[in-house]
Amino acid sequence: MTLKATSRTLVIAGSMALASVASAEVDFDAGADLRIREELFRNVPGLPGGGLLLRDARGPFTNHIRFRPRVWGEMKAATEHWGAWRIYTRFTDEFRWCPEPYKNTHVFPDEVILDNLFLEGKGLFDGFLDFKIGRQDLWGIYDHKMDHVFQDGTPGDGSRTAYADMVGVTFHPTEESKLDLLALYNFDDCGDIRWGTDASKHTSLTGIDPAADPEMDDWGFGAIWDSNFGPAIPYRVFWIEKNTAAYHVGDVKHPRTRRDTFGIALEPRLNEEWTVPLEVMAQVGENGEGDLLAAWSGYASVEWKSSRTGWRPFASATLRYMSGDDNAAEEDGGHRAWDPLWSRAVCECELFLYGSHYGVGWWSNMYYEKNTVGVEFGPHHKIETWIGPIFAAAQDGMGGGDGMFKGFLSVIRYDFPLMLADRTKGERFEMFGHLYAELFNPGDYYETEKPAFFFRWQIEFRF
Repeated sequence: MTLKATSRTLVIAGSMALASVASAEVDFDAGADLRIREELFRNVPGLPGGGLLLRDARGPFTNHIRFRPRVWGEMKAATEHWGAWRIYTRFTDEFRWCPEPYKNTHVFPDEVILDNLFLEGKGLFDGFLDFKIGRQDLWGIYDHKMDHVFQDGTPGDGSRTAYADMVGVTFHPTEESKLDLLALYNFDDCGDIRWGTDASKHTSLTGIDPAADPEMDDWGFGAIWDSNFGPAIPYRVFWIEKNTAAYHVGDVKHPRTRRDTFGIALEPRLNEEWTVPLEVMAQVGENGEGDLLAAWSGYASVEWKSSRTGWRPFASATLRYMSGDDNAAEEDGGHRAWDPLWSRAVCECELFLYGSHYGVGWWSNMYYEKNTVGVEFGPHHKIETWIGPIFAAAQDGMGGGDGMFKGFLSVIRYDFPLMLADRTKGERFEMFGHLYAELFNPGDYYETEKPAFFFRWQIEFRF
């Protein structure tokens, strides 16, 4: 078939799809939510990009209350032959009250952000194709099965947003297999598509060092293949390329980077209660100075969750590894240190999100043995706790101590509903809350023995 004929066929198919959607019944919906959370922490064992810090500068007591209102709207249409279509948009604000240390950098109304705006199609060509294009959340993408790669495209603003400007296309060649193709871009300078005060503008959204100029845009693309080795062993093979732009901290220029990540994940199901997830990832690439970059990461877990109704206990034992580099302080984090890609979110620990020596949410250079127990009970009730030791993969000197033991982490969390809507009566208003606490006892990797703590309460209203 010639290019001209192919183009004509695509135009005809696209026109038929648009005509079908235009003639379908369109549903409109809109809503809002408000999240209020107070966070208190002290003795954080490092600061992003800070390297070796003065003892009196590390980990002062912090207490801030964050208010995040959001409004959203969507239009949906379902067609007989051309799948389901949706346009979704969301606007977000966040302002804070910071009593300790007292500061007024993000006071009401701060700014309104275009947080989401995308077009989505599902089940096109009789279920063969899905797509999603536009600004969209990375959190929860791919059903959380790629959380070690994708969680947050904007780690610099905390949990206010988690979006990326992204195109994703999914092909379904069989009922049990699919191929995802993706491309994304994140702007470091957060001055785009927002209205309000200048307090948050031109601060870093993706940068490693908060003191850096906001110029470290990142972008990438990749492919993910999901299928099964028989009915009991789902697997995933993927390749992701990530690029970061060069940036400056004062007069010091840090080079651009390019990394290709290759990974394979297995999720053997022993029975309806036991699974044994495994994952291995390797990174290769180079920076703008021609230096070779090579790193790897691994994940292994044994997970159990009761299949009973009512109270459902669960437990797991997990080992996570991310390579490090003993020259991290001299080589922009090290040529052999793991790049967390777009998983720079809370992941395992809030304290390390605030206290990574390598950058905001820059998970790298660690062995972490995590042991979890918990129980789900009643609608939306869940309590869990996890504990475990953390070791450095390489002694890079960033903690100030001379050992490899980073410390021992203990966490507990309780999620609960405060008010649930009766959907059968058309109700929408709901309230949810959670309590969360961490205790970190530092080891000889750090030059301090002061325990660090983090505590948060949260209430979320949904309209």
